[in-house]
Amino acid sequence: MTDYERLVPAMASALAKRGYTTLTPVQKAVADPDLEGADLLVSAQTGSGKTVAFGLAFAPTLLDGEERFGRASVPLALAIAPTRELALQVKRELEWLYGETGAVIASCVGGMDIRTERRALERGAQIVVGTPGRLRDHIDRGALDLSRLKAVVLDEADEMLDLGFREDLEFILEAAPDERRTLMFSATVPRAIEELARNYQRDAVRVTTAAEKGQHGDIAYRALAVTPHDRENAIINVLRFYEAPTAIVFCSTRAAVNHLTARLNNRGFSVVALSGELSQNERTHALQAMRDGRARVCIATDVAARGIDLPNLELVVHADLPTNPETLLHRSGRTGRAGRKGVSALIVPVPAIRRAERLLATAKITAEWANPPSADEILRRDDERLLADPVLAEPVADDEAEFTDTLLSTLDARQIAAAFVRLYRKGRSAPEDLREVDLTQRRPARERRSGEAGEPAPRPPRDAFGPGRWISISVGRKQNAEPRWLIPMLCRAGGITRNEIGAIRMQQDETYVELAEASAEAFLERIGPKQIIEKGIRLTKLDGAPDMTRGKPAGDRPGRGPRKDRDFAGERENGPRERASDRPARADFAGKPARKGWEKAAQAEGRSRSPQDRDERPGKPAGFKGKTADFKGKAKSFKDGAFADKPPRQDHPAKAASPKRKARKSNG
Repeated sequence: MTDYERLVPAMASALAKRGYTTLTPVQKAVADPDLEGADLLVSAQTGSGKTVAFGLAFAPTLLDGEERFGRASVPLALAIAPTRELALQVKRELEWLYGETGAVIASCVGGMDIRTERRALERGAQIVVGTPGRLRDHIDRGALDLSRLKAVVLDEADEMLDLGFREDLEFILEAAPDERRTLMFSATVPRAIEELARNYQRDAVRVTTAAEKGQHGDIAYRALAVTPHDRENAIINVLRFYEAPTAIVFCSTRAAVNHLTARLNNRGFSVVALSGELSQNERTHALQAMRDGRARVCIATDVAARGIDLPNLELVVHADLPTNPETLLHRSGRTGRAGRKGVSALIVPVPAIRRAERLLATAKITAEWANPPSADEILRRDDERLLADPVLAEPVADDEAEFTDTLLSTLDARQIAAAFVRLYRKGRSAPEDLREVDLTQRRPARERRSGEAGEPAPRPPRDAFGPGRWISISVGRKQNAEPRWLIPMLCRAGGITRNEIGAIRMQQDETYVELAEASAEAFLERIGPKQIIEKGIRLTKLDGAPDMTRGKPAGDRPGRGPRKDRDFAGERENGPRERASDRPARADFAGKPARKGWEKAAQAEGRSRSPQDRDERPGKPAGFKGKTADFKGKAKSFKDGAFADKPPRQDHPAKAASPKRKARKSNG
């Protein structure tokens, strides 16, 4: 009880009733009497008891030496959380923590009835918990009075900034009294949080627990490399292998959540979905199903699952890789809470192995790389769980003895045991058969960083491919065939990896592919006797290496004959190259006959110069330099003089003007 001596007595009593024997490092740090009344910027690992920590931190400020609160009126404390689920969870935690103080706690979260919240605020509350948008709405409407506010807590402050709540947070903090305490709690403290602290905190004390500096000791990280085609099958095997009482699977999009939820439902898993497109009522029911055991697996997006605390959560599966180290830590922090052990499994497709390694290195996490659990490993694990089931150690009850003897006398003991095993396995999904990934190709992180600073480490040379078998595929350049989609197609259809594909020779209407000899037979057997890969693409076996010169004319350009050697230094196969300096100048037309018609015109005008002289061509006055004034005069005399009295053409009689045209002319 030494940890409780410096706490408010009501807080110590509530913790003892809740089963707390000792405080976590972050709870001890913020409960230090030396920090009473100070603004705090606290960073600690997810799952380290931050909600109880800030409840203990502002208790002396709110109670001000009293044992219990008086009659509730305007709020004394405001707790802000990024999501509805986290806000309601914070409210539940504070309700039992402040239960013996008589505190009234109200919630203001989006998705709930705003009129009910307004009535609760009118009745009075000492502590208000809410989300930024809804709290700002109540302040704008005059329903939330912050005039007597003593403390403001920002829980998961980094996440609120990531979600775009900066403007709402600044509005709320500016509406609060200047003499308030401001406590910021966050798993990480990026530059944006430090800037917010400088602007809205007064000489904040930075609190960092020792546990934050290292990897979370209660979480075991597993990086499971899979082929892209086996990603969902690997998730099924991971859930089957660990058989966690509660597990959460993280996806990057709502569409991925819906797809994976449907897939796992079809496989017999008790699953609920948690995404932003669900209503508040649907999300509440989903979380309640997880808490009371009706569902064991939650498929969620990052935002929807932010800050939620599920009981007995022993497994976190990253179906899609996190985009940054902070997201990885927040996801994994759903397990390994309050001293319990947990597993964080990353499903890593082979093309994303390097990205996963960089992510883990940036987050300072050491993960164990392996293949996902195989079907045999899962079945062995099932047998171990069956033998360890406590039901086998229980004595035979009196009401069971008679029927047990009947079974033994009617059936063979082996047959009874087999029936028991079948019943045990009946409700479990069959494991998937996965293709094994060769992890020896993965280089350790220290080897990748062994190059010079700023230069990528050299890529290790590929091992010799060895003997191979050639096949032909009925697509080529004309069908826009490219290795970037041909290789994954072959891997999916034939159950091979890209390491078992050698040379690729692409032609106009077909593509030759070399397969490793050890894998060729299994590949062809999996394709089937029709030898159709997909979408009408046909495969043909070749007896040997393809003849790349068959059907081609001489030279390297089909149908064009032999290519001449291009020697731009001046020498080529047909003699010396003609240089531009050897050609006659364009102005020198000596010896060339004048164009047809120009000679007679020149003689008639008495010109002796070359007809190529542009200034002396017929029809242009001498010395013409392009002035348009001369042409205007000629055009006028041409129109009014030469053709003024010429009758109109008889084959094109003048047409009567249409009424519309007459109207346009009359209107100017």
